[in-house]
Amino acid sequence: LAITLAQKYDVVLCPHCGYAALGRYFPHVTTKQAKLIKENISKKVRLHTYSGDTYSYEEALERYQLALANALVKQARTSEKAYICLKNAWLLRGYLQFLSEEKKLPENQLEPVRELEKANLKNAYKGLSEAVQSESYPICGMDEGTLDYLLAAVAMELGDYDGASKIVANILISPNMNPRIKDKARDLKDEIVQKKKEMKK
Repeated sequence: LAITLAQKYDVVLCPHCGYAALGRYFPHVTTKQAKLIKENISKKVRLHTYSGDTYSYEEALERYQLALANALVKQARTSEKAYICLKNAWLLRGYLQFLSEEKKLPENQLEPVRELEKANLKNAYKGLSEAVQSESYPICGMDEGTLDYLLAAVAMELGDYDGASKIVANILISPNMNPRIKDKARDLKDEIVQKKKEMKK
């Protein structure tokens, strides 16, 4: 939950022009991108007024939607758009826990949020997989081993155990991989094996 709480405040938003982005990307805007944002975001988006130092999950999710809209408008790299989706999925996971534990909502009301989390995970996995083929490292601040491990973990969460196994195998046979990542990959391999066993029962 600590990870998901951190996601709530990772989108930086200009309250005047509507430009929003993850903190690591916010300062890096070209003249062309600024023009696209001004024409397609600033003139068209009606901004929500935020008050106080904290905001709700609903407000945080709204900011993520705006960050993704900005990324699309400014023609951001595939990795940036995918990373927004990934962090949004993590935020939705925290929101699900909040709704379940604090609001005591029934399962049928939680399902739309769960589906949205899964959709964001799928988009993140697809986008980051494409970024590996077309972008140079570091990608989203991650080196090759870290990103490969992340992709394997997301693939497992999506139920793609074969895909996750292939990525883990590549990590384990790589001679230049960080030993810490290899240790985490071995643990993930054990989890994948266990999941496959459970599927056969």
